[in-house]
Amino acid sequence: MAKPVYQKFIKVGGHQLWSLKWAKNGEPVVLLHGGLSHTANWADQILPAVSKTHEPFAYDRTAHGYTKVRKGYMHFDFQVNELVAYLKTVVKKPAHIIGWSDGGNIGLIAAIKYPKLVKSLVAIGANYTYDAGLSFNLDQVDASEEEYAKFVKMTGQDRALLLEIKAKAFKVWRTEPKLKLSQLKKIKCPVLILAGDDEPFKSEMTFKMYEAIPNGRLAVIPGASHNLVREKSKLMQAVIKDFYKSQDFPITRMPNRRAKQQAKILRNS
Repeated sequence: MAKPVYQKFIKVGGHQLWSLKWAKNGEPVVLLHGGLSHTANWADQILPAVSKTHEPFAYDRTAHGYTKVRKGYMHFDFQVNELVAYLKTVVKKPAHIIGWSDGGNIGLIAAIKYPKLVKSLVAIGANYTYDAGLSFNLDQVDASEEEYAKFVKMTGQDRALLLEIKAKAFKVWRTEPKLKLSQLKKIKCPVLILAGDDEPFKSEMTFKMYEAIPNGRLAVIPGASHNLVREKSKLMQAVIKDFYKSQDFPITRMPNRRAKQQAKILRNS
């Protein structure tokens, strides 16, 4: 894993976010971890795809990893606003976004609401709607002694807070996100929808999401689940690297869904 230039708390929007930055080798890219996860849980797997071509940034969102809780946390609007504040305060310019699970959902919402800040998006295991046949059991909230110990060690907060955080996340996942396909059609930047072939939601949802995004690409990793980041790391990295080689609208020999837009581009070239 590439060594960070720094890893420290940075005040963003009046709150201390655990933040990391790696060497500058190109345009900034912000890595957004999954829900109830944190940066250290996936940085090793994602950095090889971007460390030599970009300037990677990452942070633990409120109530995740090293970052403590504050009022309003966990709702997607809150987390999107936090991303915007991070871009403006720390990155200080528009950036590429790579988000896993909740991180991908946050990226989708940000690309719709703040198109000038999002240069491109890789959404890994994302779901644009909560109504996607999610297979997780969202009624049972518990934690192991190992989880409690890790939580207290990382955050210094009362162990009882862990169940509160989990319960809030589960409540949000029952009702969010609430994006519509008509909103996805407004996304202007290049988007790579990346998923395992055995995600915990309907495959139909993934395909509809991809087809709605004007400059979208789709990659389904075979033999992988929602944890494809660890299960198929090298294949995932290769797909992401290919996405960044050219973010121009794809020109192919046998276009179907892209046929009209491709014809328009070729006429104007």
